[in-house]
Amino acid sequence: MRTFDIPGYYKSSFISTIKNSRKDHDPRKKDFSPTLLDFGSIHFIIARHFGFCYGVENAIEIAYKAVEENPNKKIYLLSQMIHNPIVNEDLISKGIQFIMDTQGNQFIPWENVTKNDIIIIPAFGTTLEIEQLLQEKNIEIKKYNTTCPFVERVWKQSEKLGIKDYTVVIHGKHNHEETKATFSHSAQNASSIVIKNLSEAKKIADYIRGTFSKNDFLELFKGRLSENFNPEVDLTKIGVVNQTTMLATETQEIADFLKETMTEKYGSDQIKNHFADSRDTLCYATNDNQQSTVNLLKEDADLAIVVGGYNSSNTSHIVELCEKKLPTYFINSANEIESATTINHFIYNDKKHVKTTGYLPYKIPLKVILTSGASCPDTIVDEVLEQLLGFYPNAKTKEEVLAEFINKN
Repeated sequence: MRTFDIPGYYKSSFISTIKNSRKDHDPRKKDFSPTLLDFGSIHFIIARHFGFCYGVENAIEIAYKAVEENPNKKIYLLSQMIHNPIVNEDLISKGIQFIMDTQGNQFIPWENVTKNDIIIIPAFGTTLEIEQLLQEKNIEIKKYNTTCPFVERVWKQSEKLGIKDYTVVIHGKHNHEETKATFSHSAQNASSIVIKNLSEAKKIADYIRGTFSKNDFLELFKGRLSENFNPEVDLTKIGVVNQTTMLATETQEIADFLKETMTEKYGSDQIKNHFADSRDTLCYATNDNQQSTVNLLKEDADLAIVVGGYNSSNTSHIVELCEKKLPTYFINSANEIESATTINHFIYNDKKHVKTTGYLPYKIPLKVILTSGASCPDTIVDEVLEQLLGFYPNAKTKEEVLAEFINKN
């Protein structure tokens, strides 16, 4: 796989070395077992796959290249490059300005942006409407377009469905930049609807079965339907795609449920005319990270710490998986760990920060699951590990543990 030129300070001589060693020994990704790091008084259980993915590294490389190649120009990002505050703050320090926040609220008025400025499209992609606006301003949008190729794959799948007159059901968070972009591209070719979970898929099924009225349907999905969406017509042929960072198991559950609904309605002999078995559009990194988390949770552990941006969708799903088994703390950096007794962390579903005391059980050895989202630099994970190590003065050093790991592998 291609390697990217990203700043060295995003890499860790400890964490990155372990990850690269696992990749070298398992290039075809057949082994999703975690890495066990024995520091004596504390053990860390590290996911097989975590941290920067292909799309993120590609975006970072392009963004820093834009800064290097345009020293005397204004450089704008449409919104956050990726959902990680450390990376975004570093880009701001390099002089890049954000035009919008993640909700689409404007920081820089469009009239202030000119054809002489540099525009970077983030990894999530952007809507056709914004692309058209930039083109009307004669702004070059291809050179520094960092849209993840796996996001573009979803757009292509949506286009194929539209050409065959299928309505596209998008499993995603409708306010997320990626889903907004996917909806925009999908709606160009097909009737489209955004649903966030299986519960909303069941509302689609209720309408198809005739137990949910058209008015109630249109009200429930208001703002998440393509123009002139008519459920009487548009829910007779459907296919499912997703925001690439959603839970794979949930997307599959939604697709299976809707296929079953259409089979009940039209019969198994007609199912191909009413439900498109579109291949999974989840990105490989999300799949790898989620599968690695499932394998992490097979290990005996006392708690989990997940590191990433608080508005990161893929990170939130890793947290969701971990929370089902053991106490889990979602943090964005080592700064959230105040002491051996107190940690500040984020409750994703409630969108709030909380302070928890007594998060580290008094136990020797303590077993900690440690992982991160796809937009989190290895250095941040390393700093979290080091912060926790500092509470165990008799623990082995990182150098000792790394030497043991290398000798075993």
